[in-house]
Formats: sequence, structure tokens, C-alpha cells
Amino acid sequence: MAALLALLVLTIVSGCSSIGDFGRLQSPLVNDDIHDWVGVDAATRVGAPISINNLTDDERTLRDLAFPLIEPPYDRQRWDAVVYEYGIKHSFRRELWAFDVTAYYAHLEQTVDRSSVTRYNQLIDDMRDDIVRIDPFFETARRVVALDQRRVQAMQYVADLSPTEHLSALARVGENSLTIAWVHHSLTERCASYRFALDHLVVAEPEPVAADAERILRELQQKIAANQIVSAPQFAALQP
Repeated sequence: MAALLALLVLTIVSGCSSIGDFGRLQSPLVNDDIHDWVGVDAATRVGAPISINNLTDDERTLRDLAFPLIEPPYDRQRWDAVVYEYGIKHSFRRELWAFDVTAYYAHLEQTVDRSSVTRYNQLIDDMRDDIVRIDPFFETARRVVALDQRRVQAMQYVADLSPTEHLSALARVGENSLTIAWVHHSLTERCASYRFALDHLVVAEPEPVAADAERILRELQQKIAANQIVSAPQFAALQP
């Protein structure tokens, strides 16, 4: 933890953001297991077992690409992004499961204070960021699902698998599927937040740019609908 805090200090002193392409940390700040906790949290949320197997390259990429699609869009440029990316801050990890459809609109009203057009533009930028991130994530997700299907088939022909190996392999299949489902679940909730924000902006601060926001929101919704590639579990509501 001390080393991580020192890294944070260096990041702040340098005046540089820790965020790189697709919302991921810049490469000097990353180690290979930075987002391992994403799959673990997804499985833990529904009471599923946790795998002890190492992650494949695609499984690691899946978790890397999942994180910016499950964190609130207004948390992407936080000064403490390194702590948040590592999943060390448990209050933040709990917040990932707490959905408030009004929160995004409240953020726009409270922090984007230059003009109404600026608020619309922030909404548009956030939706476009999500659109850009969707294809890389779901392309990886489809590869992972295909390889998991081959994994399950291969297990039938390995006679000397131990019970631990068998359970751990199936647990990893579950973690992967639940990570994909979590992203889809999060995106669906995020669209509801964007819809709430846009509807209330149109009433409170009507601007011609609202038509562009409406078009982009529809594009995002279509992208999400086209990428339902795993069954969505009923994630439990956050308990106090």
C-alpha cells in the first residue's frame, strides 16, 4: 500500500492523468493483475465459486476493458484513479453495485457549471466514450465465450482431472460469463441515467444540441442491445 501511495504522489506531482486509451491506466502504472478483482467481484455478487487458475491473456483483457464500462463515467479522471483501478478502495467497489438513476444528472448540474450547452456536450462525450469502448470489450468477450465452450468440451476427454481442477475450470467459466453480464447490466443502467439526464435537461435547459444527444443515446442503446451474448443473472441489490 505504501508503494501504491507513493505512486499516486508521483502521478499527482507530475500533473499527468493516469488514464490512457479506452479508460485504462497508462502502461507505466499497470501491472498484469490490476483488474483481476473484477471477475472475482462479479462471481462473489451472486455467490458463485472463485477460480484458482491463472488468467489467460484474453481473460485479463476482458477485465481491463470491463472496468471503464462499470465505473461511473464521471469517475474516469479521478486524481486517485490508481487506487480505484486496483479495486483497493472498498467503498468504491460497493458503489459499483449501487444504482441511482438520478446521480449522473446531479453530477452534471453540480460540477459542469459553465453553460447549458456545456452540460449537453458532457453528456454527449460520455455516451460517445461508451460507444467507442463497447466494440473492443464485446469482441474480446466473444473470444472468451468461444474458448470457454471449448474448455468445457475438452474437460470431458481429460480423465485424470482432479475435483479441484474441475471446479476451478468451471468457476473461471462462470467468472468470465458474469463479468460480461456485469458490463451489460451496467451499460443498461447507465443508459437509464443518460435518459433521465437528457429528459430533465430538455425541460430545465432546452437547447438545439439536445437532438444530437438523443441520436447518440439511441445509437448507444442499439449497441448494447446487439451485444447480449450471455444470459443476464439477477444481481442482488446492494445491502446496507
